[in-house]
Amino acid sequence: MAKVLIVDDSPTEAHVLEKMLKIDGHEAIKASNGEEGIAMAIEEMPNLIVMDVVMPGMNGFKATRKIHRNESTRDIPIMIVTTKNQDTDIEWGLSQGASDYMAKPVDVDLFREKVQHLLQSVAS
Repeated sequence: MAKVLIVDDSPTEAHVLEKMLKIDGHEAIKASNGEEGIAMAIEEMPNLIVMDVVMPGMNGFKATRKIHRNESTRDIPIMIVTTKNQDTDIEWGLSQGASDYMAKPVDVDLFREKVQHLLQSVAS
């Protein structure tokens, strides 16, 4: 069982992601914006972060960059899950330190597969 931090300003989206994680026995903790996500990443040291992009205040790209550049959190994989799915968005997100990128609406099987892959890559 892994601890996964969900950073999403939509309670509905966060709940859907949490349900998918719990199917595989993972613990989900939630932050509702980029600033809170960074603070929780440092405090909780999750095994994986699922990051939205479009949020009030600090967007998910900037939060991803800050988490990736922080010495204590840089090795936590981040999967961006967002409605922003243009090639330039994907390239930008990966260049900010994200390990993977997925467009909403989320395909349940693909999401679970990507989560498992990222968690296995950390465990190796």
